[in-house]
Amino acid sequence: MTDRANDTDLANDLRRIADAFERLAPARAPSARLDDADAFVWHADSAALSAVERISRVPIRLLQGIDRVRDILLDNTRRFADGLPANNALLWGARGMGKSSLVKAVHGAVNAARPKALALVEMHREDTPTLPRLLAELRGSTRRIIVFCDDLSFAAEDASYKSLKAILEGGIEGRPDNVLFYATSNRRHLMPREMVDNERSTAINPAEAVEEKVSLSDRFGLWLGFHGCSQDVYLAMIEGYVAHFGLKVRPAELRAEAIEWAATRGARSGRVAWQFVQDLAGRLGTKLDR
Repeated sequence: MTDRANDTDLANDLRRIADAFERLAPARAPSARLDDADAFVWHADSAALSAVERISRVPIRLLQGIDRVRDILLDNTRRFADGLPANNALLWGARGMGKSSLVKAVHGAVNAARPKALALVEMHREDTPTLPRLLAELRGSTRRIIVFCDDLSFAAEDASYKSLKAILEGGIEGRPDNVLFYATSNRRHLMPREMVDNERSTAINPAEAVEEKVSLSDRFGLWLGFHGCSQDVYLAMIEGYVAHFGLKVRPAELRAEAIEWAATRGARSGRVAWQFVQDLAGRLGTKLDR
């Protein structure tokens, strides 16, 4: 009887300690409502959305050298906003060429024409296993929503891509009609190339092994490729920014400095162009209002 009484007392003590810690813990912030803003960030740890009051993006007209993919994604997004069939989109390719910038710019362009037409919800790559919880939050909304994951890719030992496959296409519940999934990646198939190559040579059925790895990207109806830009396109990007922000610099001087900047970086891209414009504006003492 004594041992049983001691066990009961210990259990009661532990319960009181747990209750005390729970009272000391800060109250969980309520999730933002989808009508509160046009953009949100998904916090997997608290299963809550936080509203983004000011979205970091550039006007779609300033995105140079990606005209074809811009028009395709803009048309797909407009159809979705109109309640028509549209595809999940994977924007893949060269780094710094405007993949994530295009997603945010397209969202801004559609909402500029039709205020509140779309909500943009950003989720981090490491939180993709919680995508079913996010979709459960979004499923009942009357608003049309783009879930955006930047720099989506998976390591060789990461099996979470399998659950993402079922969520995008093929699962019994399916993707909600009011939700579309846009992702960016430097990899076309989201998986390390060397893993596919190794499995091709060691698997009993090489074709099946490769199919398993590339089938995730097949869940995206749109594959939009981004490639390195020429010097002319790079300079056009910079000239567009300079004109937009009203920076006062002589054309010959601008061209020479821009080419030197790219040479020191060893690359030409939209990101390099923007970094040059920020440096130029700083030297000129001009603020950039994005």
